[in-house]
Amino acid sequence: MAVFFTSDTHFGEARILRAAKRPFATIAEHDDHLKRGWNETIREDDEVWHLGDVGIAPGEGGMTELLEKLHGRKHLIIGNNDGPKTLASPAWASVQHYTELRFGETHCILCHYAFRTWNQMGKGSIDLHGHSHAMLKELTRQYDVGVDAWGYKPVTLETMLASRRRGKAKSAD
Repeated sequence: MAVFFTSDTHFGEARILRAAKRPFATIAEHDDHLKRGWNETIREDDEVWHLGDVGIAPGEGGMTELLEKLHGRKHLIIGNNDGPKTLASPAWASVQHYTELRFGETHCILCHYAFRTWNQMGKGSIDLHGHSHAMLKELTRQYDVGVDAWGYKPVTLETMLASRRRGKAKSAD
């Protein structure tokens, strides 16, 4: 089992194509690309932390139907655009505004919003966030997990940490 992070998928929200300058002609093309990238990256036994702004899923099955088509055990960190139907979906393993997790020696702070300072910052903890659509200059030990920053796919902590060690730009494939 692997653990992945993502944010700001904005499924079904046509305005995101313009607002985040996403390279898709239609929201249907956008959603298909994100779903395909998710399922090519995530296995059924993987865990995914979605740091908010999932999107809208019209139709009878709504958000639950959309989430059930995406691989992995999914947790939601609530974003500013996540409405009652998103929050109420039984497809989430958990729903909260904020959480702290430890992966080996790495203490992670998870919230939809980027922090200027965060718990245990002076002890090496890292801030994982969304909301900024890869437009915010990151602080040391701060990572935007949003799809705009990682090639429209979920990303592992190891990949994020390695990208800084190599000094390379974030993956866009």
